Amino acid sequence: MDAHAIRFMDHALALARKGTGLASPNPMVGCVIVREGQIVGEGFHQYEWRDHAEIVALKSAGDKTRGATLYVTLEPCNHTGRTGPCTEAIIAAGVQRVVAAMDDPNPANSGRGFERLRAASIDVFTGVCEEEARRLNETFACWIRTKKPFVTLKSAMTLDGQLALPQSGKKKGKDSGKRDNWITSEESRAQVHRMRHASDALLTGIGTILTDDPLLTDRSGLPRRKRLLRTVLDSKLGLSPRSRIVKTSDDDLLVFTTLPVNSPKARKLQDAGVEVIHARTKNGRMDLSSVLADLGRREILSVLLEAGPLLNGAALAAGIVHKLFLFYAPKIAGANRVPFALAPNLSLPRLTIVRTQQFGPDFATEAYFEDVDKK
Repeated sequence: MDAHAIRFMDHALALARKGTGLASPNPMVGCVIVREGQIVGEGFHQYEWRDHAEIVALKSAGDKTRGATLYVTLEPCNHTGRTGPCTEAIIAAGVQRVVAAMDDPNPANSGRGFERLRAASIDVFTGVCEEEARRLNETFACWIRTKKPFVTLKSAMTLDGQLALPQSGKKKGKDSGKRDNWITSEESRAQVHRMRHASDALLTGIGTILTDDPLLTDRSGLPRRKRLLRTVLDSKLGLSPRSRIVKTSDDDLLVFTTLPVNSPKARKLQDAGVEVIHARTKNGRMDLSSVLADLGRREILSVLLEAGPLLNGAALAAGIVHKLFLFYAPKIAGANRVPFALAPNLSLPRLTIVRTQQFGPDFATEAYFEDVDKK
């Protein structure tokens, strides 16, 4: 593929990213239609719009599709779901060539879209900007294959691996939500909200709630189809109805517990608008895999884990974490008070595709665990 193909696919990927927060539980897809070197149609998918990106682009191109090249970030579908097959619409439009970044990770469609297009004598080329496309839809690929969400463990810490600075956990004044001793910079915290915006759910433990009384909302200001599902693991239901996360609940707060859902504590939270779920246990602890399975059944594709040492350690030990995103600030805590993770005898798979980025004075390390879903 030449530089023109890469340029048009880069544009299609940029369109696909506009579906962040708007496409789930479908994948984010962008499409560009090119004729005689000029873009004549383009589009991206939003779940509420129903139309897939290819259909949006075909409609915008009108009668200019005959003999054109269609660039799309994901293999066109060849089955009927909420909409008809995109392959048939592409064929009917007279498109001459299809360039796709990647195959569809959905087992129901993988390879079949390309086969149908080739059978209709349309030239098909794949693999252009494939790595970027796979990364864009890593959460969908995980969910469609395993029926469990993709988990990113995000933490912010000092250079000596501490999640809190001395005195940083103490609350001052009436507004417990404001802390004047943040570890990371405003730039890093803005990135965290962008990560929340790209996630379907946020997962934390009761320890974080009791320590910080956080809101754990998406305050990126970017559009999203449904609220971020704030999920708390709370074995003994120590969550107070007076906590900020409960007071701001609006059909977006889910609590997993080992107590009966008709217990007095559960009833109080339910009366405050909280959904309480009885979680399975394994070896005397909450079964994190079953928690993810429950979230997967709710069409939660992506989970951002923002927790303390105990839950971080438990998640790593359980092998449910797919990716790490760790922010480091140029600060030293000087004491081993709140380490990143507590997990004795922890044995982890190899980390791959390690990247670093800078956010203001901080830097972040992003890395993937190898073969998490093959365990």
